[in-house]
Amino acid sequence: MLELIATSTFGLESIVKDELTNLGFEITAVENGQITFRSDFYGLAKANLWLRCAERVFLKIGEFPARDFDELYENTRNLPWEDWLPVNAKFPVTGKSVKSALHSVPACQSIIKKAIVDRLKEKYRKEWFEEDGPLYPIYFALHKDLLTISINTSGEGLHKRGYRELTTEAPLQETLAAAMLYLSRWHPDRILIDPFCGSGTIPIEAALLGRNIAPGIQRHFVAEEWSQIGKKIWQEAREEAKDLESDNLSFRLVMGTDIDAGAIKIARHHAIKAGVEEYIHFQTASFEEFQSSRKYGCIITNPPYGERLADKKEVEKLYRLMGRKLLTFDTWSFYILTSYQGFEKLFGKRANKRRKLYNGGIECQFYQYYGPLPPADKEI
Repeated sequence: MLELIATSTFGLESIVKDELTNLGFEITAVENGQITFRSDFYGLAKANLWLRCAERVFLKIGEFPARDFDELYENTRNLPWEDWLPVNAKFPVTGKSVKSALHSVPACQSIIKKAIVDRLKEKYRKEWFEEDGPLYPIYFALHKDLLTISINTSGEGLHKRGYRELTTEAPLQETLAAAMLYLSRWHPDRILIDPFCGSGTIPIEAALLGRNIAPGIQRHFVAEEWSQIGKKIWQEAREEAKDLESDNLSFRLVMGTDIDAGAIKIARHHAIKAGVEEYIHFQTASFEEFQSSRKYGCIITNPPYGERLADKKEVEKLYRLMGRKLLTFDTWSFYILTSYQGFEKLFGKRANKRRKLYNGGIECQFYQYYGPLPPADKEI
């Protein structure tokens, strides 16, 4: 049984924990920014393919006190690195140190690298390693003199789904968009509109969720090259994911609009790459044009809050307009992410609930306005 760690952005730990639980994993610990769970190699592949809100999945190798460099070296060298690193492994070392005596990250990197190399020299009876084989990125986290060392199984962050090829100004990260969807309690039988959709991240993530498409199905993970796991396990995990895809999402029930025609063009391109273009209707439109005759819909959006509109007065004017328009939709629910602290006053109503989230390092509030749930037999 492997000990695995799913890392998350601050504030999303409980969501990632719920994701892991729903995927059938055994949770052993929940801490700031990470959730530890147990599984096998198939579970390692499954977690990488299916986690929508986590940052990465790590394979935990060891945990020990590291109060000085001698202790760091000896404890690192005592770990069974030969069980994981083949003789030609490429293993760069990165990490962080928080509130610890060993505060120099470069120095810790050098000591850990030396300890691993010395261990492998002894086990492989070699003096030099080419490091021209598969990648095993080593990561350490040193907190209050306790070091956790692991291997990154994902490679690039899990927000890199594979569909975003082009960029717009201040794009919303895919993992945060997925978290907003989970927190909104949106269900695929309800219309969803993002009136400030930019490059389309929220609508695309909604379509992926609505169709139960594994978010990592299109991308590559570094652990796919590891001989310990093998290609067959990854193939089986991908085949299972394809079998679980669903057609429950209605045609074009998800919508995205934006005043920027260039952004809408990019959004359509990304939807095609993600394989969900037929489920989303994108349209160039200003928020002043927003209207809908539907009932029991959801607005889930990340409107401009100063990073895209430099003029504060323009932002305030927009938020007042949002309140005037949206609050007339008495059966709808609204979920709005912004860093602007006076949002509720400008919008004209206190949120039912708010939650602190981080968008690209910017502290934001996720304002949640709950409308009534649609009747079970209601056509929406």
